[in-house]
Amino acid sequence: MKLRLVLLLLLATGSAFAEPMGGGGGLPQFLMADVFGSALAFMAPRTLDPIPVGDLTMWGLHGITAIDPNLSTSITPAGKADQIDLTGPGGTIISLPAPAPDDAAAWGEAAAKLAEAAAGVSAPVRAAGAAGVIQSFFEELFNHLDPYSRYVSPSNATTDRANRRGLGGVGFVTVEIRHQLAVGDIAPGSPADQVGVQIGDLVQTVDGHSTQGKSAAEVNRWLAGDVGSFAEITLRHPGTAPDTIELDRVLVPPSTVGLNRDGNLAVITISGFSADTAARFKNALDQIATYPHVEGLILDLRDNRGGLLHQAVDIASMLLSSGTIVSTQGRAPASNHDFIAALNDLTHGMSTIVLVDGRTASAAEILAASLADNRRAVVVGSATLGKGLVQTILQLPDGGELFLTWSRVIAPRGWPIQGLGVMPQVCTSNGNNALDQQLAALADGHQPMAAALARTRAARAPLPSVQLLELRAPCPAAEASDNDIPAAHWLIDHPIAYQTALLPANH
Repeated sequence: MKLRLVLLLLLATGSAFAEPMGGGGGLPQFLMADVFGSALAFMAPRTLDPIPVGDLTMWGLHGITAIDPNLSTSITPAGKADQIDLTGPGGTIISLPAPAPDDAAAWGEAAAKLAEAAAGVSAPVRAAGAAGVIQSFFEELFNHLDPYSRYVSPSNATTDRANRRGLGGVGFVTVEIRHQLAVGDIAPGSPADQVGVQIGDLVQTVDGHSTQGKSAAEVNRWLAGDVGSFAEITLRHPGTAPDTIELDRVLVPPSTVGLNRDGNLAVITISGFSADTAARFKNALDQIATYPHVEGLILDLRDNRGGLLHQAVDIASMLLSSGTIVSTQGRAPASNHDFIAALNDLTHGMSTIVLVDGRTASAAEILAASLADNRRAVVVGSATLGKGLVQTILQLPDGGELFLTWSRVIAPRGWPIQGLGVMPQVCTSNGNNALDQQLAALADGHQPMAAALARTRAARAPLPSVQLLELRAPCPAAEASDNDIPAAHWLIDHPIAYQTALLPANH
C-alpha cells in the first residue's frame, strides 16, 4: 500500500470507473478487502470526530442497498458477539461475527465477504462490478461525513494527479499587449526560463505559424503539446532582432498567476494554488519591483477555488514580516500546525488590497484572512465561500485515491473559516449607494463594518447554521463586482480611508 499524506484544500470531483466483474459473477474479494481495510485503517485515527470502525463500515455497506434496494445490511445482537447480516426478500443471505471494534482489516474483510455474497444473489450488484461496489461503499460512507471527503476512482485519480503535476508546455503563456502577443508569465525552472525568455518578449511565430491576428488563447494551445516534443518559437525582445529558439515541452504546472498594471497599481491575479504558484508569485513581485511609480498592490483572489495549502502559506510569508498565517486543528498529531511568517515582507509594506467574492474558497480564503487579521491588507468584495477544512490523501490498493478531511482551518485571530468565510472590510455586494456611503465614512475615519467584523473575529467553532447566516448577513456572498477594482483604487488614493479600513490591532 502506497501512502501519501498531502495537505490539500480542494473541492470534490470524480466519478466511477468501469471495471468488469470477474468470471462467474464473483467479486475479487481479496482486492476489495484490501481497499476497504486500508481505507478504514487510514480513516479511524484521522476523522475530525472519533468514529468507530464498525460504524464507518456499516455506513459503507449501505452502498449495497444503494445498488440493489432489495438487499440490506445490519448488525444484530447475537449473544456475546454481534452479527453482521446481509438480508434479502427471502431472509438472511449471510451472517458474520462482528470483528473487534478497532480491527480495520477484519472489518474490511467482512465488508468484502458481504459484497461477494450480495453479488451471488443480485444481478444489479453483479452488473456494478467491483468498481461500482467500491464506489458505492465510499459514497454512502462519506454521506455521513463532510462534503469534501471523497473517493476518486483509479482512472480519475490518474487524471487528477496529472493535472496537479501539469500539462506539457514550454513554460510560458502569451498575453495581448497593444494588439501584439507577448510572453506574460514564465514557469520557474521551465525550458523557457532556462534559456532566458523574458516577460514582455514578443511572440512572432510558433512552429512556423505567424501569431499575427491570433488570440492569446489560440497561441497558448499551439505552445502546448505532448511531453517530449519540441516547439520552434520566434521571439523578439524589444529593441533587438528576432531570435528563433527550440524548446522542449515538459510537464509544467498550470499557470495560476497573472500580472498586469492598472494605473498606479500592480495587479496580481491568482486563479488557484498549484505546485509552483508561490514561485510564480515571487516572480511577479520581482517584476513589480522594476515598475516605476507603483503605489499599491491589488491581489485578486476572486473566483479562486483554492488548492495547495502550503502555497498559500508561502505567499502570505512574502507579504508578512511576522505573525501567525493560519493554524490547522485535528485529532491526528500530524494534522495540527501553526504556520508562522518566516520571511520578510518583500513589498516593504506596500498598501495592499485583496479582492474576494462568493466563489473565493479554501486556500484563497486562508491567504485573505491571514493578510486581513495581521493588518497587512484591506479585503474588498463580498463574504467568501467558507471552505475551511483540510484534506489528506491516501492512494488505495486499487489505484484510486481517498481524500479525507482531517483538520479545521483557524484564522490568526482564532475564528473558523469553515462555514463562516472571510468578511471583507469593504463590502461591494450591497449596492452602489451602500459602497459610496462606506467609502465616505472611511474617509472620515469611521468604519461602518466595524461591528460586523468584530463579531466574525470573535466567533469560535463550532457554529450553528443560524449563527453563521447572521454573521455573514452584513455582506452577502456575491459574484465579482465591477466596483471592486475602482474601490481598490479609491482606497489606495485615500490613505486615511485605507488605514481606517484595516482591522484594529488585536490585543
